[in-house]
Amino acid sequence: MTKKLVLIDGNSIAYRAFFALPLLNNDKGIHTNSVYGFTMMLNRILEEEKPTHMLVAFDAGKTTFRHSEYKEYKGGRQKTPPELSEQFPFIRELLDCFQIKRYELENYEADDIIGTLSLQAEQQGFEVKIISGDKDLTQLSSSKTTVSITKKGITDIEEYTPEHIRKKYGLEPAQIVDLKGLMGDASDNIPGIPGVGEKTALKLLHQFETVENLISSKEEISGQKLKEKVENNQDLAVLSKKLATITRQAPLEVTVEETEYTGMDPEKVSGFYKELGFQSLLDKLDGAAASDQPEQEEIEVQVVTEITEDHFADENGVYVEILEDNYHHSPIIGIAVSNENGHFFFTEQTASASETFKNWAEDETKKKTVYDAKRTIVSLRHRGIWMKGIDFDLFLASYILDPSVSAEDIAAISKGQKGKATLVSDEAFFGKGAKRRIPEEQELSIHIARKAKELLELKGIITDRLTEHEQYDLLENLELPLALILADMEWQGIKVDIERLKKMGQELQQRLHAIEGRIFSLAGEAFNINSPKQLGVILFEKLQLPVMKKTKTGYSTSADVLEKLESQHEIVHEILLYRQLGKLQSTYIEGLLKVADPSSDKVHTRFNQALTQTGRLSSTDPNLQNIPIRLEEGRKIRQAFVPENKDWLIFAADYSQIELRVLAHIANDQGLVEAFRAGMDIHTKTAMDVFHVRAEEVTSNMRRQAKAVNFGIVYGISDFGLSQSLGITRKEAGEFIAKYLDSFPGVQDYMESSIKEAREKGYSTTLLHRRRYIPEITSRNFNIRSFAERTAMNTPIQGSAADIIKLAMINMDKRLKKEGLQAKMLLQVHDELIFEVPPEEVEIMEKIVPEEMENAIELAVPLKVDYSYGPTWFDAK
Repeated sequence: MTKKLVLIDGNSIAYRAFFALPLLNNDKGIHTNSVYGFTMMLNRILEEEKPTHMLVAFDAGKTTFRHSEYKEYKGGRQKTPPELSEQFPFIRELLDCFQIKRYELENYEADDIIGTLSLQAEQQGFEVKIISGDKDLTQLSSSKTTVSITKKGITDIEEYTPEHIRKKYGLEPAQIVDLKGLMGDASDNIPGIPGVGEKTALKLLHQFETVENLISSKEEISGQKLKEKVENNQDLAVLSKKLATITRQAPLEVTVEETEYTGMDPEKVSGFYKELGFQSLLDKLDGAAASDQPEQEEIEVQVVTEITEDHFADENGVYVEILEDNYHHSPIIGIAVSNENGHFFFTEQTASASETFKNWAEDETKKKTVYDAKRTIVSLRHRGIWMKGIDFDLFLASYILDPSVSAEDIAAISKGQKGKATLVSDEAFFGKGAKRRIPEEQELSIHIARKAKELLELKGIITDRLTEHEQYDLLENLELPLALILADMEWQGIKVDIERLKKMGQELQQRLHAIEGRIFSLAGEAFNINSPKQLGVILFEKLQLPVMKKTKTGYSTSADVLEKLESQHEIVHEILLYRQLGKLQSTYIEGLLKVADPSSDKVHTRFNQALTQTGRLSSTDPNLQNIPIRLEEGRKIRQAFVPENKDWLIFAADYSQIELRVLAHIANDQGLVEAFRAGMDIHTKTAMDVFHVRAEEVTSNMRRQAKAVNFGIVYGISDFGLSQSLGITRKEAGEFIAKYLDSFPGVQDYMESSIKEAREKGYSTTLLHRRRYIPEITSRNFNIRSFAERTAMNTPIQGSAADIIKLAMINMDKRLKKEGLQAKMLLQVHDELIFEVPPEEVEIMEKIVPEEMENAIELAVPLKVDYSYGPTWFDAK
């Protein structure tokens, strides 16, 4: 078999990818567009070229041996954008995960590494493929070496073979350096002969072949001016040719044999994709790896048609296999129970029809270990079975151990805990997308029973680890009880006024139509406002607004671009408003109408309990936590949420400045603590201390600035971030932060100690011992490390606030039951709890809700709860 060596110019391709793709960043704030483009190219090369050997060459530094010949070599190049510089460590990490050799050599360029290795490979009979965005490398083309040059971005490739070079230039590959010698190269600051372009250079080379022949035969040059140019600049031409010549004798410490490519490390590549948020690449990788079958233990499964008490024991692993993500509507395709008596499989019909199964499931004393208690409870409750007695949830336990690890299924958790694959993943078993299938009952029963068995095996392992981390209490007394409450809230749902929603939709449509008319009038023509291409032409060509950013398809019209242009033309404000109202119409009006249950007019959102790294809840289908309430139209959408019973009320209670109160407690800053204890407005207090004024002298602008820095501190404020939010210079913002930290020294100490602790331990913790791992805090990359430091500062605050409201929910659930009230908890939205309440219970709710929420945890400062109520959620605010 012919050996094939692929050589990649790392710096060149990274630059190409960076400028070819929009400036992407992941959830950690790391820019990823260059890494993503590089990865796409790498995957394509591996698939199409199928190399036996591979190496990526990088430039080692700014200075090379060519600078001793010509100090201005590459002198005109612009500084590498910091958004690209921060991505090079990740590109190198990517190559290590792919197990592709990378190399750089002091005093030499990537071109010289490629030139030397390609010659050695040719001499050893290899086929060679060189990939770069730099045409200098075309000089290396030969009968055994093809040079692929990226033209636009990284997908448009031009293949340079000797034949192609002859056809394009009428030259041999070796003459490319002569071409550069005559015409120069602006990108590398190679001078060439002034006034000689490509056309003239080619004409001269077609006649004289080389720079040296041209100089020795310059009398034969036709045209006096050209002859003078050559004569006056012959030394420059020789120097330029020398600078453009790639050395093929670089003193490399790597050999062709050492570039052998044996394949990627799928586990490392998968981890890398997860870290950078490359979900589509991860899906593709997982699909390719799905055929890799782990070693599975053979088990005997009994498919049960008549359920008896013999199928259960004191300790049971229970797995309910649900077909789709939305378990409120999804069929159950099988239930497995594993215990000391054996492994049993029931169909949905068998379990639903069995009184024995129902009695066992609803018996609090019969202990069950499950994967995702909330999902399990809700799906069975739709079949008339209310499962109780759940004492361990593998899904939640795994999340508590490390919230940064996405536990897709039991197989993934098992592999992470045991260090080896012992189960086939659900994706590999069922397939994905159009290829998804439900196997025959025998095969299905074994797969589900294996998962039920694994639940019991992993319970002991993870319990030990949670105990070791002082986190078992977090599972037993917070997350698991909360899962049961959330299951009840999801089952209960919240009613929407369908007619009011439809009327809102009509009103919104009329407003959109009116705004559309204003936009067309300001533009002087009608166009598709939702088309970025057409909008770009109107804004940047017709109206001549300054171009802020370009994409590979044209002008960027993203929200951040439009916000910067808002003051320059009134059309921009109208477009932003049109987009906001359009999103309200499609996402919330139409979205709510689509998901409302026609039999009850209720929506049953799903609370995501194991998604965020801070421990906060989120919701989906529909997302009721992100209704945009800054716009009046957004707030009005809450008018559509009403109690189930006609005369009942919606009761809303939310924590006042909970995160700042948590900060005061954790930082133990006496100024903040005393202010909260005295019941002062904390933003006024901050303005007083920072501006050195009395309370009555605090202006609304002072308070606004104080509020921005107060909340900014919670999220790890930077001078840049504060300057953006307040519209002031970075210097002014930096001075403001410095004054704040002088006023509240405890906060300064907390910020420093939280970073130090995270650097030492590798994680931050909340008041209830929830951990967030922050490995990036030791990164050598400044931007990545800075983001990690901000995370270390705000995780204890945000995470503790999230834990407190979860405690409040558990306490409120107990109190409602204890008081025998009809009131029901319906929603949790950030720091707010929503109830529906009969009128006769409002007075007691006014007493017990603040009581339970304010006493959920003991802090150095009092927690404060504001509440209100009315016929709709909107009126309860």
